[in-house]
Amino acid sequence: MTGWPRADAAEVETLAEFGVATVHEAIGRTGYLGPAIRPVYPGSRVGGTAVTVLCWPGDNLMVHAAVEQCRSGDILVVTTTSPSSDGAFGELLATSLQHRGVRGLVTTGGVRDVAELHAMNFPVFSAAVSAQGTVKATAGAVTVPISINGQRIAPGDAVIADDDGVVVVARAQVGSAVTAARARVEKENAARAAFQRGELGLDRYGLRTVLSERGVEYLDYAAYQESAYQESQ
Repeated sequence: MTGWPRADAAEVETLAEFGVATVHEAIGRTGYLGPAIRPVYPGSRVGGTAVTVLCWPGDNLMVHAAVEQCRSGDILVVTTTSPSSDGAFGELLATSLQHRGVRGLVTTGGVRDVAELHAMNFPVFSAAVSAQGTVKATAGAVTVPISINGQRIAPGDAVIADDDGVVVVARAQVGSAVTAARARVEKENAARAAFQRGELGLDRYGLRTVLSERGVEYLDYAAYQESAYQESQ
């Protein structure tokens, strides 16, 4: 599919600045692609619009087909029809994508050439690192909705990735996600200032009542030792 709509670039950039954990919490703890997909090197924070790819395991033909459909500000999101950890992506594909302004890669499969990817400053988030290569033989699909860890990703959705993982925000919800994330940041800033003054989370979040309702008791050490001694007699 060609010519699909993409999320607003400025709003996607704003979400990336907020970060994965904040966005995930702000939109109701949805869109997270799970702990298996991790940055292949630390320190990356990136946001872009999804170009989705569905490949057969051990085959990266459709990744090559997808490059042509990418444009500046995109992030390539790749999965396979069944689990595969083969290194279907490396320096050469990254070079081609970087030339087109693509901001990074998210994949349920494997990647290789990690040192080169780091040197290129091309952010990659994957479920595996593997020197095992792939073939280019079997047709799959590009820019169709795919699923990763139960989360639906459609072409043009916002993809936010950093050291905490990857979260996807549906294109139609990006604007409201920005509003919700901004409100959460303001709330966290207020909490941070309170903690710096010495306030406890127990009091700020009303957790003493929760502890009491759950039957948690505060016991003086000496009294506890005396009680335990008496029970042992």
